Amino acid sequence: MKKLILSAIILTTALSCSKSFLDREPIDRKVDETFYKTPQDALEALTAAYDELQYGDYDNIQLVSEIASDDCFGGGGESDIPWKRWDRFENDNNTNLNNWTKYYTGIYRANIVIAKMDGVNWGADTTLKTRYLAEAHFLRAYYYFDLVRMFGNVPLVTAPLSPGQYNVPQAKPEEVYQLIANDLKFAADKLPSVAYAGIPAGEYGRVTKWAAEALLGRVFLYYTGYYGQTEIAGAVNKQQVRTYIDDVINASGYNLVDTFPRLWQASLSRFAGEDNVETVFAIKFTYKGLGDWNKHDGNRMQVMIGFRNDAVPPYYKGWGAGPVNPKLWAAYEPGDTRRAGSIISVAAENLSYPVIYPQKTNFMWKKYMPMQDLKAEDYNGDFQIDNFYDYVAIRFADVLLMGAELNLDGDLGKAQLYYNRVRDRAFLDQNHRRTLTPDAAGKKLIMDERRVELALEGHRYWDLLRQGIPAAKLAIDNTSTDPQFNVVFRPETKGLFQIPQQEINLSNGSLQQNTGWNQ
Repeated sequence: MKKLILSAIILTTALSCSKSFLDREPIDRKVDETFYKTPQDALEALTAAYDELQYGDYDNIQLVSEIASDDCFGGGGESDIPWKRWDRFENDNNTNLNNWTKYYTGIYRANIVIAKMDGVNWGADTTLKTRYLAEAHFLRAYYYFDLVRMFGNVPLVTAPLSPGQYNVPQAKPEEVYQLIANDLKFAADKLPSVAYAGIPAGEYGRVTKWAAEALLGRVFLYYTGYYGQTEIAGAVNKQQVRTYIDDVINASGYNLVDTFPRLWQASLSRFAGEDNVETVFAIKFTYKGLGDWNKHDGNRMQVMIGFRNDAVPPYYKGWGAGPVNPKLWAAYEPGDTRRAGSIISVAAENLSYPVIYPQKTNFMWKKYMPMQDLKAEDYNGDFQIDNFYDYVAIRFADVLLMGAELNLDGDLGKAQLYYNRVRDRAFLDQNHRRTLTPDAAGKKLIMDERRVELALEGHRYWDLLRQGIPAAKLAIDNTSTDPQFNVVFRPETKGLFQIPQQEINLSNGSLQQNTGWNQ
């Protein structure tokens, strides 16, 4: 059984994974006894670990967390029940099953790479071994971070399991975060310090030292905020994280694109392009699946947020998920280029869109919206599965705001400098700067800035949770004369998602449901 499972996973090295270095196809079936012998074998196993990044459809964590936040509603049609349940924090036994499966598959594949590298014949040069191990540690951390944020109480698996070992008990969250932080430190310390300008175009999408350092900052801020800690015990403290983030800001070669709207493909001819100087880490997608539903080459989340049923040029069609809350549109200050750069206002853009569906607000995502002139069909793809816009998982502006937050109580001048860079780009002047203070008021300025800078990029829900459950409830609760827009955050869940009931049933008692989700 172990051999068969392993063969299937290596075959899905499908190396249909993505662009450039990931754009490969398997030659034949491979089994444990004859694999993991050469550097090429190691690369194929690593690519299989990367491949899981692309999986996700209606349940993509970026979309789900935006729906769960105060910035979006569920949307979709009458039958799109999961989106409505994420929006309203309602029970649904197996809504989150695909995410649970995705992340543990990715963790399994990363664990395989880590476990098998000593058996590869690397010759005299072990540089590749070090790099592949570092990338695998990053990927394991990335998968675990999404998993533990969503579910909180998850099994901690650090090696490939054999039959009889599958019912692993839930670990304490602090143990999972310690593993994540140590994995990211390993990756950051082992990967080469190649600045952005020196990264070969064929390697865009691969993990870098800077991506590991930046993700460590995100993990630290979430864990210490959500759990009320001052450090990730046994892994990293605040000063160390400041050093990592400062390193990204000062040594990576990444920077801000000159104007905010150019970051997104909706700017069309003005689009700065994928893999631009602001993209610290992106999940790569391509149209090359060409309508094959067995492949996950395309960004399937994009069709979910498209204009429901009909294209509205220059925007393309989809299912109408995640309609934007008008409160987000109103949160932007006059003159902020990020509002029209992030959100489509049907009225402000003088669009004609008479289609009616539940929770329609006439505000939609501009970031990641499929475009009429960049549609999959023009490349012989399927508009449902072959959209090919990369998901920018870590953007340099986010790193600057993390740096500002981390330095707020340490080096206020540095915090102000990082904060100013984001504000100045947003308004295209220096007249909209605000003065940070080393207290709750300064923290609020940074969190407000994160909301409008990173809107619809999958961060808002987690930023609310790390400010405390009362703050999250205050923001997310929504009362309307139209009942379909009534949302009540349930603090008893602590913001955690419902563990799939199927997994609990199969666990022989090793998994317990999160508080607030018991049937």
